[in-house]
Amino acid sequence: MHTPPPALLAALEQRLDDVLGGGPRTPRDRADVTVLLVGSGSADSAANAELAAAARLLWEGSGYAGVEPAYVSAAPDVPAGLDRCAALGARRVVVLPYGTLPAQRLHAQAVGWAAAHPEVDVRCAVAPDVAAPVGGPDLRHHGDAEVRDDGEKLTDLAVNVRTGTPPSWLREHIAGSLEGLAAYPDGRAARAAVAAHHGVPVERVLLTAGAAEAFVLLARALRVRRPVVVHPQFTEPEAALEDAGHAVGRVLLREEDGFRIDPALVPHDADLVVVGNPTNPTSVLHPADALTRLARPGRFLVVDEAFMDAVPGERESLAGRTDVPGLVVLRSLTKTWGLAGLRVGYVVAEPEVVAALEQAQPLWPVSSPALVAAQACVSARGVAEAADAAVAVAADREYLVGLLRGLAPHGVSVAGPAEGPFVLVRIPDAGSVRERLRGIGFAVRRGDTFPGLGPDWVRVAVRGRGTNDAFVAALSGVLKSSRCGD
Repeated sequence: MHTPPPALLAALEQRLDDVLGGGPRTPRDRADVTVLLVGSGSADSAANAELAAAARLLWEGSGYAGVEPAYVSAAPDVPAGLDRCAALGARRVVVLPYGTLPAQRLHAQAVGWAAAHPEVDVRCAVAPDVAAPVGGPDLRHHGDAEVRDDGEKLTDLAVNVRTGTPPSWLREHIAGSLEGLAAYPDGRAARAAVAAHHGVPVERVLLTAGAAEAFVLLARALRVRRPVVVHPQFTEPEAALEDAGHAVGRVLLREEDGFRIDPALVPHDADLVVVGNPTNPTSVLHPADALTRLARPGRFLVVDEAFMDAVPGERESLAGRTDVPGLVVLRSLTKTWGLAGLRVGYVVAEPEVVAALEQAQPLWPVSSPALVAAQACVSARGVAEAADAAVAVAADREYLVGLLRGLAPHGVSVAGPAEGPFVLVRIPDAGSVRERLRGIGFAVRRGDTFPGLGPDWVRVAVRGRGTNDAFVAALSGVLKSSRCGD
């Protein structure tokens, strides 16, 4: 049997401290934590004995409530090991890999057990520095779920699509394309138009059926070992990566830091990093230089700019940059132009990345009407109208934020400074408030399905001043009645 070297034990202890957060932990801090140390499992009894020795040595003097061994491919497996931890009274468990393991299988075993035992807080440290939560928010919940079925009766503040869209001139362009539906789509003109709009070679552009398709293509086509998603943000990138079999790490930005990115938070060995700018749902616009500091050789830096055209001047955009290694920028034409039902977006990246994504696409992935819409939206007329709309949205947003700040005595606060066409709002007992708002005709987006946010958050789309006035008046009424016990 090989005795685990002190350096390895120190690295395991450091990983546990990183998972638990807050820097180095004292024995007192660790007293309520049980560790499930997981090896691969082997027919070699000496190898299995090494894991048991490592568990013992990791426990001695550390202050952890216990360190139990388990195996991915032998008995006791991860669920059996978690059963033992629970039987010993554990209510907080960290599942810690020992050596190189099939991370997705390990995570899946932990997820299955945790779903049946919600009374135990389980964290799965599938990679150094980043813990993959077991269970957690519903990554497939999106704003449209708030207005399904009876949505026509509601003022929709849950979906971030500009009202009054698509404009009549754009509808006419799309309608004109219907005469050519018998022909297969030809995306060359639209692709060239997008490339010209951003001042990049056409080989750096790929048209997609919305940004959502682009996330799926990235997850399936790129060969990465350690993807990391910066949260809170749009959850579809993580869901797509998980569906493709990746074990995804999370970097959680904090409210006290204004939900702003700190490049030092991202693990050095992450080979794919996903971040939104401006970020949904926080409405934070990260400085371009902070994002480019995340780039390095051997890493894909995926920046979701789905809402960038709603920022006046598109400041901090990276879409036209060709000097940032591994940069992949995603754009959507859904939000500003009201084309959610048409599904159109695009990727701007290095030609090799575009070629890999295109190979993973089905034939003719973007419809002829969507191609016509894309070309129209990046035309001189489209760019000018989007610029005017961005200025108007910014003014309406500042007006809405001012109204919401007037509700501070009721515990309402707005994350900021907000730069997108929506705001993130903290409201005490937001779940109940959201349901009461719905009862009087207003739908807002729940925030607790975004990793890093809790039940006291909602996202509110920016609308015109009349709608903003009506919404804040309704919210004020709900908060006052709740305070009175009504």
